[in-house]
Amino acid sequence: MAKRLDIKDVDIYYGSFHAVDGVSLTVPPRSVTAFIGPSGCGKSTVLRTLNRMHEVIPGARVDGEVLLDGEDIYARTVDPVEVRRTIGMVFQRPNPFPTMSVRDNVVAGMKLQGVRDKARLDEICERSLRAANLWIEVKDRLGKPGGGLSGGQQQRLCIARAIAVQPDVLLMDEPCSALDPISTLAIEDLIGELKKDYTIVIVTHNMQQAARVSDQTAFFNLRATGEPGRLVEIDDTDKIFSNPTERATEDYISGRFG
Repeated sequence: MAKRLDIKDVDIYYGSFHAVDGVSLTVPPRSVTAFIGPSGCGKSTVLRTLNRMHEVIPGARVDGEVLLDGEDIYARTVDPVEVRRTIGMVFQRPNPFPTMSVRDNVVAGMKLQGVRDKARLDEICERSLRAANLWIEVKDRLGKPGGGLSGGQQQRLCIARAIAVQPDVLLMDEPCSALDPISTLAIEDLIGELKKDYTIVIVTHNMQQAARVSDQTAFFNLRATGEPGRLVEIDDTDKIFSNPTERATEDYISGRFG
């Protein structure tokens, strides 16, 4: 079941370095929110705080609240492993387990949860691969290594692996940056399908991609080198790209930035 994310006054640190300053935004359920902005502005850092991946870095910490349907995922009683099951993530480069079979790649998370029933795992595998628009291409090679697939297929395999555990939210950190245009289009089409069931947040350097796939867009920026990144504005994607409120957003989108 897709859930709503609320980020409230979030500050992010790496040791003493203040990386991101005072971010507040809402991600509605069953929608796509795109994070855009120049390199180093904190958009991927913010994304990683949404499923507590940020805290695996020594010295990293988060102040503020990240609420999933009103529950603070950083509360002391919350298990970060459970957060990462509920809020799945797809990374910049496809990262299947290369020697593991296609089937075992998809159901790896379910096996970690203790599911051993072969019929159930087979059903989860097929359902997830169909949801990732990959079933037809790989149904005859489920026993072959996942590393033998093309780059675009590997990324869809990683998406199938992420959704096999039935998360509420799906985070994507530049999921198409290592892919060719045809594979990129396949992933963008897939995002459009997945938002019927999931809340999706995507980081992208490709503004055309943000305009194509997202319902709302958040623009992040730096005031100056060494300063923390900040959220400049967030609004419906159509408005951000046609009539942004902030001059900095307009300059970035029109190519006048920097």
